[in-house]
Amino acid sequence: MSGSDADSYLQTTRSVCPVCLAAVDAEVLIRDGRVLMRKVCPVHGRFEALLSSDARMYLDSLPFNRPGRPPLGYSTAVKAGCPDDCGLCPEHTQHTCLALIEVNSQCNLDCPVCFADAGPGFSLTLRQVDGMLDRFRALEGSPEVVQFSGGEPTLHPQIVDMVRLANDKGIPMVMLNTNGLRIARDDAFLARLADVRPTVYLQFDGLSGEDHRQLRGRDLVATKLTALDRLAQAKLDVVLVPTIDKHVNHDQLGEIVKFGLKHPAVHGIAFQPVTHAGRYPAADPLDRETIPDVIHGIAEQTGGLLTESDFIPVPCCHPTCRSATYLYLDGGKMTPLPRVLEVDKYLNYVVNRTLPEARPEILQALEGLWSAAAVPGARTTAARFAAACCDLPFLSQAARLKRHVFTIVIQDFADAYTMDLNVLHKCCIGELVPDGRMIPFCAYNSLGYRKKVWSALAAGSMA
Repeated sequence: MSGSDADSYLQTTRSVCPVCLAAVDAEVLIRDGRVLMRKVCPVHGRFEALLSSDARMYLDSLPFNRPGRPPLGYSTAVKAGCPDDCGLCPEHTQHTCLALIEVNSQCNLDCPVCFADAGPGFSLTLRQVDGMLDRFRALEGSPEVVQFSGGEPTLHPQIVDMVRLANDKGIPMVMLNTNGLRIARDDAFLARLADVRPTVYLQFDGLSGEDHRQLRGRDLVATKLTALDRLAQAKLDVVLVPTIDKHVNHDQLGEIVKFGLKHPAVHGIAFQPVTHAGRYPAADPLDRETIPDVIHGIAEQTGGLLTESDFIPVPCCHPTCRSATYLYLDGGKMTPLPRVLEVDKYLNYVVNRTLPEARPEILQALEGLWSAAAVPGARTTAARFAAACCDLPFLSQAARLKRHVFTIVIQDFADAYTMDLNVLHKCCIGELVPDGRMIPFCAYNSLGYRKKVWSALAAGSMA
């Protein structure tokens, strides 16, 4: 596979071979207005993959790369080198904003796009989860967010006890990642869930039955709407989590935004371009949804309600991985925060060092908002919004009522084709493992860690 004469070189990095996962040298380059990764495995040959469909947006995000803050401790030593020492090892440059605990591998769906390849295997004990939460506190000091996932975590008989345990340990934001099937039909379970009050991270791929059939194996629209209405009745906060496939539901972006803004349970949307890992079928790595595709699609499909400039790269992880915006809702009016506050100048690491009017309290609040630890609907998120808007009374006062603050996030997770190990070093989303490791999420998904951990747990060989 040969390069184009029009290729413009950006940088050299390290990646992995998508076949054997061996670490290899890679180049990041621009071609025809898009950003690509090119690499060569001595055994399996040359590969190219799309990193960003919009080179301008990619380049503009790079100055938002704020230096990381290391964790309080590490679980593995540097031996074989990245990415074979994940745990975290001392080469990792960022602490964990959000930790996931996969409580089981079982699921009640068989989604064609499942990056976890969920199925029968293991189920964690409450004792294991207790130790994992303690490990999270030891690594972070004052951890902010833990998310229970799977498999399908609502199938675990002790999932409510696990959420309560996290609450009791003082973790301020506890999330439940679910497809919503049990919530839609089980009154007793919903009542128990309402007692412990997690934020519900609800899989929601749009309002088209055909799109659901392609992504989830069957039409789930009615089930999702029932689950949402029941969550609203229980007064539980919801984040919609659409998996976006360029050839399936990209055209649903605007409808998802409009729907989420109107539903009383929904406080935010976390768009995720589909991850080419796990059960996802073989796909062309040069033809995939990226963050700019989602941003452009939202702008085009909402008729000017949102624009590209409303979205700001997130500095706590690598800024090419995540973008976000915050909306202030007041009746029928919606105001994106970047339109009334110079968020980009505050969070641009190059600019804010020379910005004479920069206020440290506003910078601190904005850094808290543009972080993986900022959960839609959380009181801490609303408080940070209010602090950032301290000079804008019409926003800061009402922002203390969390219903006025709506969040939209786009998170692109790397696969073996797009993995940039320099980017991975700054990953701030981690998978807690019962043996004490905290494994960066993209490495866990795409570099074989999940398969090894799940196999060990299924065999009973991991405490």
